[in-house]
Amino acid sequence: DNFDKIHNHATWAVAAVGMTGYVLRDQALVDKALRGSRRDGKAGFLAQVDQLFSPDGYYAEGPYYQRYALAPFVLFANAIERNQPQQHIFQRRDGVLLKAVNSLVQSSYGGYFFPINDAILDKGLDTEELVAGIGIAYAQTHDAQLLSIAQRQRRVLLTPEGLAVATALTQDRAQPFAFGSVLLRDGAQGDQGALAILRSGGEDGQTLVMKNTSQGMGHGHFDKLNWLFYDNGQRVVTDYGAARFLNVEAKAGGIYLPENTSWAKQTVAHNTLVVNETSHFNGDWKVGEQHAPTQLLFASTADTQIVSARMQQAYDGVSFTRTQALLSHPQLPLPVVVDLLRVNASAPARYDLPLHFNGQIMQVGFTAERALTQRPVLGKANGYQHLWVDASSDASTDTRSLSWLLAGRFYSYRFGSSAPARALLVESGANDPNFNLRREPALIQRVDGQANVSFFGVLEPHGEYNGTAEYVRGANSRIRAIERVRGDDAEVIVLTLVGGQRIALAVADDADAQRSHRVQAAGQRYSWRGGYARFDRTAGAQ
Repeated sequence: DNFDKIHNHATWAVAAVGMTGYVLRDQALVDKALRGSRRDGKAGFLAQVDQLFSPDGYYAEGPYYQRYALAPFVLFANAIERNQPQQHIFQRRDGVLLKAVNSLVQSSYGGYFFPINDAILDKGLDTEELVAGIGIAYAQTHDAQLLSIAQRQRRVLLTPEGLAVATALTQDRAQPFAFGSVLLRDGAQGDQGALAILRSGGEDGQTLVMKNTSQGMGHGHFDKLNWLFYDNGQRVVTDYGAARFLNVEAKAGGIYLPENTSWAKQTVAHNTLVVNETSHFNGDWKVGEQHAPTQLLFASTADTQIVSARMQQAYDGVSFTRTQALLSHPQLPLPVVVDLLRVNASAPARYDLPLHFNGQIMQVGFTAERALTQRPVLGKANGYQHLWVDASSDASTDTRSLSWLLAGRFYSYRFGSSAPARALLVESGANDPNFNLRREPALIQRVDGQANVSFFGVLEPHGEYNGTAEYVRGANSRIRAIERVRGDDAEVIVLTLVGGQRIALAVADDADAQRSHRVQAAGQRYSWRGGYARFDRTAGAQ
């Protein structure tokens, strides 16, 4: 049964049987490994290559398990290439296994993989499986960019492929790997959503990740249209990853902890919409496997990078669309993230939108009642039982702000909604008798009793704190205000900078490139064609 699955467990099995078959010169074993135990092509290694990777080389379970599965995929493929070169295994599906090596490297920041789905935070580019993958991929492509990854790994396999990498490195052939803005489609046909990666400022600059992928089988989390943000070499807007201490005997022997199900997989543990305090697909991954987001838009220019996707089956009668952009401007020292999430439902509901962030709070820009002598728990199930409530505001449509400090840089988050919302400051760790959870903060926007609502916000990196030299620079936000304006079929998010300049990002409900849109706001008319447009105004301009 395991041998004939389309799953990484079966990949290990078929690779072992197939490589043993080559050693024993037993073609029957090899054929079963390639085409399944019945040798009908419905299972086996070739079917797994065809079904588990997207055309861009994205693996269904996400980067962490792509790393894990890479070993049997590339090692067995290398054995096939040596013994049956007529299979052209590295050319199969337009070289999808070689694309898988490249897409895995792209799915990283600061040397660590994006921790989406079940993932351990400290797994990265130096992992054993990718050492094998880089060597084998370099032997096939002689791509000098792969050599720069091998330099970071500081070791090679003791194989002909590893020798080729080592020789090339001694000859100074390495070129920097081109970490860039890419859309990695998901699904065998590339139609099951996508992982969107927007980058600015080089490898350790700003990286926005929007997770619009499929469920990812049993290791997938309930986090449709989730996002992460990296800057200054740090995880700023975070994903918890898996609740597991790999191989630490004191923590249940190193296996997945109960809190992986009760917290880490639940929607509230992520940066996306929660409806009525329940997780997407009611926490059933088999249902989630049947439904994927619809990728609507992906575009990248010098000063505007944008991605948009829609999810319609995570909750009955609820559709939500999220658009995120990484925007640069001469008056902003660093690019900012603009976030717009629009919800449409058939009945009023409670909507929660968490933001899990990393850093020390500097300033709470809204009035809130603090829990100073006791810490109430936010809820009873679906992850809510693991959240302490530290502060809570009244409901309001006023825009608010929160700022924090991380690794010498300040981050200001301005946010609002089209309906009255409460702002909650929470921390993970409640109902955790064995201290299995990390204590991490989050901000939750909560809207009650509405069917339709739009959440909007802007995250701004700025300034510097230097503890050694004892100075602070640029600690105040350069954004004075954020405003949302709704038209008939579009919305406009307007940022006003401290110098009076304005940045307006217009987002249409329909991403059709041929449709025209118009929004009128405060005497200003915004007209454009397509899914989005950007309008900049200098100070004093009408």
